[in-house]
Amino acid sequence: MNATAALGGYLLCRARPDLKALSLFAGVALMACAASAFNQVLERDLDAIMERTNRRPIASGELGVRGGLSIAVGALATGALLLNLIGLSPLCLAIFTLCWYLLLYTPLKRRTPLALLVGAVCGALPPLIGWSAAGGALTDFRIVLLCGILYLWQVPHFWMLQKKHAEDYRRAGVPLFVPGSFRGPAPFLVLWLVAMIAATLMLPVFGLIAGQHAPLWCLAFCLPLLLYPFERWEGAAFAGVNIFPALLTLALYGSP
Repeated sequence: MNATAALGGYLLCRARPDLKALSLFAGVALMACAASAFNQVLERDLDAIMERTNRRPIASGELGVRGGLSIAVGALATGALLLNLIGLSPLCLAIFTLCWYLLLYTPLKRRTPLALLVGAVCGALPPLIGWSAAGGALTDFRIVLLCGILYLWQVPHFWMLQKKHAEDYRRAGVPLFVPGSFRGPAPFLVLWLVAMIAATLMLPVFGLIAGQHAPLWCLAFCLPLLLYPFERWEGAAFAGVNIFPALLTLALYGSP
């Protein structure tokens, strides 16, 4: 998803993919793999407790810490090399994102549920990496809007994940984002979803998505979010929220 979101930022600036876009996608994907591998080393104790994660290689004992670190360093070095071929700016942004995830969000989420609002920055920055790789200015309002939408996307995405695996998180002692019962739609999340829908509808208004099919794209974005408050459609809403970055990238690619 991070590589897809980075490609979305690139397409927003360049409009059409090229060989540089392929290097960008591979580089960001490898950096995300490195972050995941480092995370599995750092959180191997929590992973071993939770059913959702106890089959991961390090948590299950199939792979040692040294082997996990070797994979992480290899992915980091290869991803950094690919991004460096594109430019210094995307490389620095990718390293900053990885450090933010590992050094700030990862330890913080053991202490406070508000860590999610900090960690959401990691999911918002990949489009900026792609935008900078295409030569765009980092302060351009178009990329700021796109990053803002993906920041908003992080919260319902992880809220639904926490709701699905609530007992796992409680067993591991990880504080949940919204305390108390998960029954029924939380007012905070509903308000957040409304904000995300409003931000998404700004895409055609400001010309990020153009053409006669722009309203249909926005409907595709927003429909899963509108389904969430209805319990029987919660599974469809969760799936729709998960593929949001891919839909957004397709819309940017298809926009004239």
